[in-house]
Order: sequence, then C-alpha cells, then structure tokens
Amino acid sequence: MLSLVVGTGRCGSTLVQELLSRHPAVGFVSGLDDKLARLNPKGRFNGALYRRSAPRPPGMTSLRHSRRLLERGRFRVAPSEAYRLLDRQVLAGFSRPCRDLVAEDLTPYVARRLRTFFDERIARQGCQQLVQHITGWPRTGLLYAAYPDLRVINVVRDGRAVANSWLQMGWWDGWRGPDNWIYGPLPSDLREEWVESGRSFPVLAALGWKMLMEAFAQARLRHPDDQWLDVRYEDLVEQPREQVGRMLDFLGLSWSTAFEKGFSRYDFPAGRAAAYRDELSPAQLAAVERSLEKPLAEWGYPV
Repeated sequence: MLSLVVGTGRCGSTLVQELLSRHPAVGFVSGLDDKLARLNPKGRFNGALYRRSAPRPPGMTSLRHSRRLLERGRFRVAPSEAYRLLDRQVLAGFSRPCRDLVAEDLTPYVARRLRTFFDERIARQGCQQLVQHITGWPRTGLLYAAYPDLRVINVVRDGRAVANSWLQMGWWDGWRGPDNWIYGPLPSDLREEWVESGRSFPVLAALGWKMLMEAFAQARLRHPDDQWLDVRYEDLVEQPREQVGRMLDFLGLSWSTAFEKGFSRYDFPAGRAAAYRDELSPAQLAAVERSLEKPLAEWGYPV
C-alpha cells in the first residue's frame, strides 16, 4: 500500500517521515536512490540499512542538497522526496509544478508509470506500507487517482515559523518575486496584499504558506475522511508518543518492539518553535500576523 507524508516544507514533515521509516513494515525511497536516479534503484536494502543508523544530526543537510554520498562518516540511506527519480521515471514536472497536481492531470500514460514506480519498490522492499514524502503543493489528488486506497498524513506547522524558516533557506526562490518562484503567480487578492505590504519578503513567504494551506484544504475535500490525517508539528514535539501512535494506527501499523528501539533514539526539542519572534523584527512579525490571522486561528495558533 502507498501512503504519503505531506506538508508545506520546513513544517516538520521530514521528522515524521524519518520516524515512520523506523518501522520494520515501512518502505521508502532513499536519498541514495534519488542521487543515483539514472540507475533507477528500487531500494531493496533501504529499511535494513536505515534502521541500523542513528537519527540525522542537527545541521546535516539532505542528500538532495549535498554533492557527497558520505557525510560525517555516514552513508546516506535516509528517506527522500526523490524528486530526481520521480521527474525521470514518472512525470517530468512532478517536482516543480506551478500549481497543485490533481486527478485531472493524471493521463493513462502517467498512471502506468506511477503504478510501476511505486509497485516495483513495494515488491522489492517487501513492505506493508511504502511511505512517500512530498512537500510544497500537495499533489495528493494525482496520486489518489492512481491509488484509491492512498492514505495521507498532512503535517502542519505555525505559518509564522514556516515563513521565517523559508527566508533562511538557500533554495527559497521568493527573492525573485512571485512571478518567478516555484509556486506560480499569486492570486490577485494575495498579490494586492503583497504590494500593499511594500513587497515585503516576510509577507511574501507568509502568503506562500497561506496559498499552500488553501491547496491542502481543497485537496483534503477530495479524500475520504478516514484516509487523511492532520498532525500539528507543535503537538508532535510536545506529545511525541501520543502523536506517533496516532499516525501508526492511521497506517494500520502496530507499535512493535523494533519500532520502539528506533523511536527511543529521538529527541523532540521544542526550542525553535517560536524562534520567529526573535528572528523577525516587530514590524515584520506584525505584518506577517496580519496576513495570516485567519488561517492561524483556524489551526489553533494564537496571534
């Protein structure tokens, strides 16, 4: 069975993906598979190798953004979004669409390639669940059209924290403006809001989060209620055992002794939960909060 861990990016979805991949019944596409995209590896030994390794240390970049297969003495077999592989083996525009990919975008040709891509890896890895990580646009509609039993774990984080983190990432292309960034043009109301802010980059990052969150809300409407689970990152770091238990139950997996061994190796520091308060100026934070007041309230984040 195929399941997804999705989120806006910089929302904690990587932590969720890595935690779930510690389960012996879970398979995944690794960063090494993605790095060797031309060889199209199926990741037969991904789980066995990954579950022997320690959690990724702070500051260790993803293999996708590294030129090396070895970093800090470790062979990089951690879960990956695998965008090189998906672009090459499934759909050339999967990694950088200008809008969400929905069921209507699934052609018979792409459906065959999509099923082949994941079914071959499920069979080769012998897993009960293959969990794929996706950030940015949800793309869940496209995958649900090919896999009607698809389950989705949507990781949500405070939009102020996400916007602040995006501004610090080298891959964030908002500095080029919304006519040139990955998400396509802003809707007219959001563009007007950005112009009124003096074309503030913190506000633009906040608008990007707001636009993606609306896309996730629309995507959820297309899925059966029992096949979609929202998890707040803040709840995860405060109650890791309870929230991870919810996710395992959702995926039909038990909390086994083997999983406990992997789970117990993780720390869940909440130290940067409100770092945006120190890393944005009072005026910048106020502008971001004005823009995000409604969606923050809807997700239970006090302003």
